[in-house]
Amino acid sequence: MPDDSMAVDTPETPAPAPKDKDKKKGGGQPSASEESAAPYPDMEFAQEIHRLTVKSAGVDAEYQTKVFKKIIEELENPSFYRLLQTTLSVDTGLCSKEKLKEMDEKNAAHMKELEAKVEEAKESAGDMEVMDARVKIARFAAKSLTKDEALEAYKKLLELPKVSSGKKIDALMESSRVASFYGDTDKSTEFVESAQKLATDGGGGDWDRRNRLKVYRGLGRLLERDIKEGASLMLDCIATFSCNEMCSYPSFIVYATLSNLLHIPRPMIKEKILDGPEILSVANEIPDVIKLVRALYDCDYKAYLNAMVEVEPTLVADRYLQPHVAYWMRELHIMAHKQFLDSYQSVTLQAMADAFGVSTDFIDYHASQFIAAGRLSAKIDKYGGVIITNRPDLKNAQYREMIQKGDLLLNRIQKLARVVDL
Repeated sequence: MPDDSMAVDTPETPAPAPKDKDKKKGGGQPSASEESAAPYPDMEFAQEIHRLTVKSAGVDAEYQTKVFKKIIEELENPSFYRLLQTTLSVDTGLCSKEKLKEMDEKNAAHMKELEAKVEEAKESAGDMEVMDARVKIARFAAKSLTKDEALEAYKKLLELPKVSSGKKIDALMESSRVASFYGDTDKSTEFVESAQKLATDGGGGDWDRRNRLKVYRGLGRLLERDIKEGASLMLDCIATFSCNEMCSYPSFIVYATLSNLLHIPRPMIKEKILDGPEILSVANEIPDVIKLVRALYDCDYKAYLNAMVEVEPTLVADRYLQPHVAYWMRELHIMAHKQFLDSYQSVTLQAMADAFGVSTDFIDYHASQFIAAGRLSAKIDKYGGVIITNRPDLKNAQYREMIQKGDLLLNRIQKLARVVDL
């Protein structure tokens, strides 16, 4: 009797996950669909690999050995072992070429057995049993074969007849995880968008799948540096998070907190972050991030800059945040400058330097950079040692925008009229 949970629409008792998966459960709501999600690729392991590749704090030879042992002993994936060795330009000496070749042959033999079960199901069983067999092939490939082989296996699963929209969404989300595990952001996004289209247009998006898809999409937006859209998606999921296959709950709260810190109004920082019960439940696990938010809300700019220094290693060590770490640090810095200057029409460089606990040269350099980039509405009187704020007139700005858009519309109408006359 097939026992794979992807095979039927009604919830079944999920197969027990590996013991180390239990460590990933840090919060969020229980979810039958999430519990039955494929255990591989292990996205927490992807974070460990990222920390190894960027040589973040705490990564040493012992850490490297642990990572490679997991690839051999748990994943039994010789191709990924070779890929990581090439990426890091190291030879761990943990597994000989002969042993890796033996593992290749073992995996090929297992794939042959699984394919035989598909043919057997086609001949003597029904569509559901064929799908069960294809699911097992896809999940084995995601664990022990290459990215291309895994994605091809999921493609064959999606091409089967009579697969419900819900199960297609599950397969697309698992395909997205495979692509994301190997750093193929474009492919991962493509799968997630296909799943989202099915959820909205195909009628296969139940409440749980829709919520999990928001997490997939939100994390994808972070990688694409669409922080505002990612922040909105993740804010909606804080109370209903059930996507531990993508990240732990504390990690999700870090993403939701940092992204929303850049975009929500200051009163909402208090309501949604500092006093949010879900965030408070994991605050002790993410002290650097909470310290950063509280310092900004309390206008303690010296503590805020110190917290920025402390939170930077967290950004570097995370595969979703590290690609844009310079952007994150710049935006956090600009936020502090804007919030401070909003309270003044003019302020001396020395007073601002004292508030931030830095030198006047530091303030002068960074403020001038932000002003030149159009990120601060101010000007610096270097001779007088003063920063003068220059808040734009909102009504005049709206009027200018309306005139510009009106001119653009008239130009388009004129061009269209010439085409019609012809």
